[in-house]
Amino acid sequence: MSEIKEVDVLVIGAGPAGSMAGKCAAENGAKTLIIEKKSEIGTPKRCAEGIRDSDIEKLGLDIDERCIARCIDGASIISPNNTRAMFTTENIKANITGVVLERKVFDKHLTMDAIRCGCEVMIKTEATSMKRDSDGCFIVDVVSFQEKRTQIKAKIVIGADGPEGHTGPWAGINTKVPQKEMESGVQYEMTNMKMLKNDSLEFYFGSVAPGGYAWIFPKGYDTANVGIDINSAKAQKSAIEYLNDFIADCYATQDAQIVEINVGGNPLCGVFDEITTDNFMLVGDAAGCVNPVTGGGIDTAIESGMIAGEVAAKAIANGDYSKDALSDYVDYIDEHINQKFKKLIKIRDFIYDELDDSDLDEFTKALSEADFDEFSFKNMLKILMKTSPRKLLKLRKLL
Repeated sequence: MSEIKEVDVLVIGAGPAGSMAGKCAAENGAKTLIIEKKSEIGTPKRCAEGIRDSDIEKLGLDIDERCIARCIDGASIISPNNTRAMFTTENIKANITGVVLERKVFDKHLTMDAIRCGCEVMIKTEATSMKRDSDGCFIVDVVSFQEKRTQIKAKIVIGADGPEGHTGPWAGINTKVPQKEMESGVQYEMTNMKMLKNDSLEFYFGSVAPGGYAWIFPKGYDTANVGIDINSAKAQKSAIEYLNDFIADCYATQDAQIVEINVGGNPLCGVFDEITTDNFMLVGDAAGCVNPVTGGGIDTAIESGMIAGEVAAKAIANGDYSKDALSDYVDYIDEHINQKFKKLIKIRDFIYDELDDSDLDEFTKALSEADFDEFSFKNMLKILMKTSPRKLLKLRKLL
């Protein structure tokens, strides 16, 4: 019979959501274990690695300087005809700075913080199945180093295994994403770039990336993450073909070469209808905590993990691991993340379904001439409303 290891809280996945969940559960008194199937935490990276300074401050993060690849001053939006709207600290006062992380270092640091708070971590340990015990707790089958098979019994399991994870379905939660809300992404890390401003993000919209966008996120004076997200239902080619075409046409990448390739899917459906059941919670990408417009999710991953860990520890202390006992987590996610995402989904559908290349050229020109203090979707929509009131009338309620 397999060895059984017993814990209060088992976190499956050591990304930002999982590590933060483990840290917060452990520092609030729960016996906590994080398992990670990969042999190195933080690899391969699955995002462009950017996070805003305002989100860092909101989450109370103290990011080690070794985790930061580049400090960022602003962003540019580039339309199909190369009209550029640039927003930096020279013309925007708030919400315009941030950092591009080195996720291979950052994720590891978050896990180390969890360990320092009393959390146990097992890497190269993969969950292969999960079932309930007679007392309602979960028994998770895992395979670790040298194919060693073990069982872990947990009063609460936190699923932090990403957009293609299995823990949600194992717990009886439907996490299937409709094709129209699933993005296909490819990203190259490239060097020998020729960037107009090598400390500013660039976003390219229109037919260059059907149902999505292309991006350049600087990581150094001539190095950057260059990627693309597309909606396969709207596209005529694969994501990698669109990315290669973008690179061939973009001045910044003409002489650049690839040093790393990352691929993956990105759910833009918003938070799933269910993210908890008895003895179980989903966090981060596994819960759908991914921005439906940008596909970004580092901040919401950390935020969801933080709250899930606190709620889990409280449930352990009270001896009640039911769905009702975990409802504070659901309530928080709904108020602080899901309600915002519901509005962003409407904005996403408008941008990707209603606007053609000529519209985007016109609107980007209007943005380039606009004057506002804070960089936000709300302020951009106000400018666009003035440009084309008829098309944007349907979005008035979002303002």
